[in-house]
Amino acid sequence: MKKYNACVFDLDGTLIDSLGDLAESCNDALSLYELPTHSVSEYRYFVGSGIQNLIKRSMGEKSSDEKLRISVSRAFNMIYAEKCLELTKPYKGISQLLSKLKANGIKIGVLSNKSDEFAKKIVDALFEDDELDVVWGKKDSFPIKPEPQALYALLNELGCKKENCLYIGDSDIDVITAKNADIDFCGVEWGFRGAEELHSAGADTIVKKPIEILDLVCANK
Repeated sequence: MKKYNACVFDLDGTLIDSLGDLAESCNDALSLYELPTHSVSEYRYFVGSGIQNLIKRSMGEKSSDEKLRISVSRAFNMIYAEKCLELTKPYKGISQLLSKLKANGIKIGVLSNKSDEFAKKIVDALFEDDELDVVWGKKDSFPIKPEPQALYALLNELGCKKENCLYIGDSDIDVITAKNADIDFCGVEWGFRGAEELHSAGADTIVKKPIEILDLVCANK
C-alpha cells in the first residue's frame, strides 16, 4: 500500500459535527424574513458547497430574489458568528486520530468550503495548536470545491506532492474534488451524507471509524 506524507481533511461532517449550529443559524436567518424553516436532517443536503449555496438551497424558489437572498446571507453570517460553537464538536475519535497521525510524521491540512474566517475560528476553538498544520476555508482567490485549485495550493503550503496525499471527506463534493485533483480519497461513513452517497459518487475506500484512517496512511511507515 502507498505511503502518504500528508492528509487533507474536509471540515464539516468529517472532522466536526456542526450540523446543529448551521441549521439553527440558517433557520434563525430565514425566520427574520418570514421564510419557511427546515429540519436539521434536511440541512444535511443543504450544506457542503459554501454559505451562498446553503442560503440558496434553504430559501428554495425565494432565492431568485437577489436582494432578499443577500439580506438572508448577511443575517446568517451575523447569527452564525455567535452560534457556531454552541453545539459543534469534533466527532468521537478524531482527536486521537490526529495525534497518532502527527506522531507518525504525517502533515495535516483542512480544506473547507466554509468561509475562511469561520473555519479558522472553529478549528482554533476545538483543536490544539499543534494538531493541524494548515487550515483553509473559502478564499476569494480560489473557486470552492470540487474545483481542485485550492487543494493544490494547500498541498504546496504543506510541502507535499499530490501523489503522497490522502484526501478525506464525507460527501459527493469531496469525492469529486479528489477526482478532479487526481488525489487518493477516503470517505467517512459518520458524516452528513453517509456511505451510499459516497459509493454512488465513486468512492472506493470508506471507513466507519476515524482510527481506520491511520491504517490506510501508515501501513508502510
